[in-house]
Amino acid sequence: MDARENVDEVLAAPAPDGVWISRFSPAELYERARAVDPGQPLAGLTFAVKDNIDVAGLPTTAGCPDFAYRPERNAPVVQRLVDAGAIVVGKTNLDQFATGLTGARSPYGAPESVFGGGLISGGSSSGSAVAVANGSVHFSLGTDTAGSGRVPAALNGIVGIKPTRGLLSTLGVVPACRSLDCVSVFTRELPLADRVMRVARGFVPDDPWSRKAPTAARPIAQPRVGVAEGLDFFGDSGQEKAYGRFAGATTVDVGPLLEAGDLLYRGPWVAERLADLGEFLATRPGSVLPVTRRVLETGLGFTAADAFRAQHRLRELRAAAERMWDLIDVLVLPTIGTTFTHTEIAADPIGRNLILGRYTQFANLLDMAAVTVPNGFTEDGRPASLTLFGPAFSDDMLMALAGSLRTAADLMTLAVVGLHLSGEPRNGELLERGGTRLGTARTAALYRMYELPSGAPGLVRVDTGGAAVEIELWQLPAATVGGFLAGIPAPLSLGRLVLEDGAEVTGFLCEAYAASGARDITASGGWRNHRLKGSDS
Repeated sequence: MDARENVDEVLAAPAPDGVWISRFSPAELYERARAVDPGQPLAGLTFAVKDNIDVAGLPTTAGCPDFAYRPERNAPVVQRLVDAGAIVVGKTNLDQFATGLTGARSPYGAPESVFGGGLISGGSSSGSAVAVANGSVHFSLGTDTAGSGRVPAALNGIVGIKPTRGLLSTLGVVPACRSLDCVSVFTRELPLADRVMRVARGFVPDDPWSRKAPTAARPIAQPRVGVAEGLDFFGDSGQEKAYGRFAGATTVDVGPLLEAGDLLYRGPWVAERLADLGEFLATRPGSVLPVTRRVLETGLGFTAADAFRAQHRLRELRAAAERMWDLIDVLVLPTIGTTFTHTEIAADPIGRNLILGRYTQFANLLDMAAVTVPNGFTEDGRPASLTLFGPAFSDDMLMALAGSLRTAADLMTLAVVGLHLSGEPRNGELLERGGTRLGTARTAALYRMYELPSGAPGLVRVDTGGAAVEIELWQLPAATVGGFLAGIPAPLSLGRLVLEDGAEVTGFLCEAYAASGARDITASGGWRNHRLKGSDS
């Protein structure tokens, strides 16, 4: 599609609550589309920018309205993308001041994962991940200090690139922890991530944290891959099984890595956040969310001696990590050990945030690059994910290897009950996303089926009086699921369907309230039979 058609898609895409903070007007987007040169490397591709990265013409809020300012120019990393023909759509939501991994710490709302079910989107780059996963934009920029470019990717079934520190300039980025911050990239597929990274990276002389990549990285024909044993999945057998699908040749001790990660929020690096935000916190405490303020204020309890002791211990742990690279070239870990709903996060916002960062927050402290890719789904339909780690400036090698790891585990099984059945009006939506029909099945006797006033079917789970209903099972590439979900109108949504044999799959369900006044067609045995029988069904 050309640039104008891409803008048409952006404007037609749904805008779920809590994803966007500000956007350019349709007139501005079409004006930018007209200026695109088709020969540019990212010609006409649309992208979103996390709202702690400067975009000229839109305010930078960092998730705090009272902090907002209007930058005069784009951050260098944004400008590189614009110069390559990409079109900035707007600014996306984040955990306030990029402090958190949940996506639930913003006055602008808390977006849900594209997989629904009350699942958190992950943070702090919550809006950037959801905007890519639901198909609103082609790619997006986030930031990553403790895992914010990887945890949201895991929870939304997309690719997340956490580059080597300094490879992408952080000039024009509101600091979270300045010595560790990275600009990250989200896409639905690795080839686009590679294209975006090649445009976005580059040394920026005015940025004191910018780094020059080696002129020629060491080629590795067959990377030695390492995994870990005895990891904590916090009681989540589904995520443990998903990680178990990946087999590595070498088992390594990741204890030093995890200890290093503990230093980020339990050590004096929390105080580094106050180096940039301390004055605002002191003068405008009421402008900061209570949970954000609580995290930031823990930095007040550390002394200069604490900072030096932590630096010394980190150097010891970094030496241990560097010895690991003598044994392997790439380390593969689960991105997250388990998932949480918004309700679960609200019950323990800080403790569960630490759990989400268990396998991510050591990377920047230890100067690693990382690439996150989907790893299919758990048996109960939650997204699983892997992250590949390598030493600094191993970015290209990690992306190449990540591409070779994409397997059938990246496929999601989906139960369809009505208009998406083969031969029905919306079946093409599955086919155009690479869907494959697995066959027919029947639900357990737990459901009633209704013909809604709109003419669409609705499957409702009931406590009593349920019956078995015929469905179809389809398989979709995980990377396409988000855009598909975005087109599902209320009162329909995805949930867990129990099949006749007791297995559970993800499938279409209808909110119970919509059954009121709707025609009960359960006796037909399924939507296809109802359609064949016509008005007598």
